[in-house]
Amino acid sequence: MFFHDKKLQYTVKVDKPDPQFARLLQQAIGGIEGEIRVCLQYLFQAWGNRGPQKYRDMLLETGTEEISHIEMLCTAVALNLEGAKGNIIDEVVSNNPVVKEIIGGMDPRHYLSAGLAAMAADSNGVPFNGSWVVASGNLAADMYANVMAESTGRLLATRLWKSTEDPGMKDMLSFLIARDTMHQNQWLAVLEDLGGLKGVHPIPNSFPQDKENLAFNYAFVSTNINNPEDPGERWTMGQSPDGKGSFEFVNGFPEGNEPILALSH
Repeated sequence: MFFHDKKLQYTVKVDKPDPQFARLLQQAIGGIEGEIRVCLQYLFQAWGNRGPQKYRDMLLETGTEEISHIEMLCTAVALNLEGAKGNIIDEVVSNNPVVKEIIGGMDPRHYLSAGLAAMAADSNGVPFNGSWVVASGNLAADMYANVMAESTGRLLATRLWKSTEDPGMKDMLSFLIARDTMHQNQWLAVLEDLGGLKGVHPIPNSFPQDKENLAFNYAFVSTNINNPEDPGERWTMGQSPDGKGSFEFVNGFPEGNEPILALSH
């Protein structure tokens, strides 16, 4: 059950409205690197969590925080679009300059579909895709997905920070970047709490490894047709990071036969 507070988690201030930057901010809302994704990802992981209660609680806490980040970004989009009132809406009503605004970088749907507000879409207007949400039921696998999500989210936020000179927007983004730093480390801390590389790998660690094909479970297979020598890299020799095997280098060759399918009718 959720409760809300009318105040934002952090200050959102726009000194000079910029409809084009509003479009860029949409990626941080509804893009694959955005806040809707991590919000739903953490909440669905929590709602399906069957492990220790502490992990469910933490996921709920962070998923709920991400709702506030969506709110902040939606507010930022709306504030940046306020600059469009005088020079865009009047023209849309009188001259229909949709093509002009597309060329100029503003998403016309911010006016046409949302009335100068944010949308659950990316910077190209593509709606958020729920298939991006990872909630596998395996806590370790989900933590790796979370680290990736926060890493690409932080990468996006830093690029947005570099894309504006607005002091208010830089300040808001510096906060979101900081939270991404924390959340990356938070998920890594869970993996450490679960036993680290040797404790969780291979994922799932519940499957008996003696059921694997033991000739291939730690072999780096080179598909280079020239059959090169072992390059002696970390991933071709020495103990595997999970501590349960040793890497080897092999040149790949066909193990199976050419497939022959029945004629279609």
